[in-house]
Amino acid sequence: MTGSETPKTITLLGATGSVGDSVLSVIASQPARFKLHAVVARNSATKLARIAISAGAKSAVLAEEGELSSLRDALAGTGIQCAAGPEAVEAVATEPVDLVVAAIVGAAGIRPTWAALKAGNQIALANKECMVSAGNLFMSEARRQNKPILPVDSEHNAIWQVFDEDNKTAIEAVTITASGGPFRTWSQKQIASATPQQALNHPIWEMGSKITIDSASLMNKGLELIEAKHLFGLEVEQLRVLVHPQSIIHGLVHYSDGSVLAQLGCADMRVPVSYCLNWPSRGKSPASKLDFSTIATLTFEPPDLERFPCLQLAYEAMSAGGAATCALNAANEIAVAAFLDEKIPFGGIAHIVDTVLQQTVKETGSTEFENIDQAIESDRIARGRASKYLQQKQW
Repeated sequence: MTGSETPKTITLLGATGSVGDSVLSVIASQPARFKLHAVVARNSATKLARIAISAGAKSAVLAEEGELSSLRDALAGTGIQCAAGPEAVEAVATEPVDLVVAAIVGAAGIRPTWAALKAGNQIALANKECMVSAGNLFMSEARRQNKPILPVDSEHNAIWQVFDEDNKTAIEAVTITASGGPFRTWSQKQIASATPQQALNHPIWEMGSKITIDSASLMNKGLELIEAKHLFGLEVEQLRVLVHPQSIIHGLVHYSDGSVLAQLGCADMRVPVSYCLNWPSRGKSPASKLDFSTIATLTFEPPDLERFPCLQLAYEAMSAGGAATCALNAANEIAVAAFLDEKIPFGGIAHIVDTVLQQTVKETGSTEFENIDQAIESDRIARGRASKYLQQKQW
C-alpha cells in the first residue's frame, strides 16, 4: 500500500471474542492500511468501549440493551456513537465499508451477517453457523452480489489459499485437519464422563468456551465440513478429516494428478485474519512465523467416529441436507451450554444432538430453505426440541 491509498474500512462483529482480538492485533500492526469503522459485541460494555477508543472506531454497538448506559458513560466525550439491541447491530452491519468481519459466536451471528451481505458489503466469515444453518442462502446471495465470502477459520482459509478454482474439476478431495483436542488419546468411557474443566483444556488453541468444547467433541470439525461444502461447492464424499496433533498443516487439497497442496502455519489466528484483511494482496502480519528447524515430526491419524460420535452426526446431517445441518448446530449449542453448566455429562452432547437431528430429518426431509426467516425459525424449533429433551431426560 502506498501513502496515497486510502485505508480499508472495517466493521468488526464480535469485537470482544478471541477472533476479535486477532483482528484488532492485525489492524493495529498496519494502522495506515486499515481503519476500524464500527465494533459490535453481545455485552461487555467496558471492554467494547476500550476497544472503540483505542482503535478510533466511529461507533460501538451492543446486542444486549442492558449495558447501553454503561457504554454511554464509558464513551462520554469521545465522539464515538453508541447504540444497543439486535436492530442496532443489524443497522451498523449494513453501513457501507470495505469489509465486515463476522465473528459473532453462534446462531446470534446469522442475522447481522446476512444484513451485511444483503447490503453489499464484503464478508470475512468467522461464524460457522451462517454456513451450517443457511449455507445455500448465503452462497446464493454472495454470487448475486458478485462478492466472494472470505473464510477466516484457519482450516477454510488454508483450503482457500491452495484451492485452484480454475481447475476445480481436477480436485478430488479436500481434507480439514483437527488437533484432536484434549481427548485425542482418551478412551470412550473417559470421554463420556469428562468434566467441563477437562474439556476446556485444549492442548493447542486458545478459543472461547463454546468452540473449545466443540473441539473436544470434534463437532467443530463436523461444522467445518458443512461449511467447506458450501464455501467450495463440494460433495459430501469429497470432504475428509484428518487428525494432526501438531496443528501445522491446516488444510489440504487433493488433485487428480496425484498432487496434494497444503497450507502450513503456526497455530495463530492472525495468519488467516491477515490473509482476509489484506486480500486480494498479502500484507505483513504480527503472527508467529513457522520455523521448520524446530519441528521434529508431523503426524496424522484418522478420526475415531466411535469415540467422537458428533463428527459422524455431522456427516449424517450433511448427507440429509435441508434443515438437518441447522438442527445439528442448534441442538449442539443447547447441549454444549448445558454441559458447561454441568447439567449433562459430556457424552450427553452427542445424545441430544442425535435425538433432535433424527426428529428433524423425519419431519422435514431434505427441503432447502427459501429465505433467512425459514432458517431462523428452523433453528428456533430445533433449540426448543433440544431444551425439552434436556429437561425430560434423567441425566
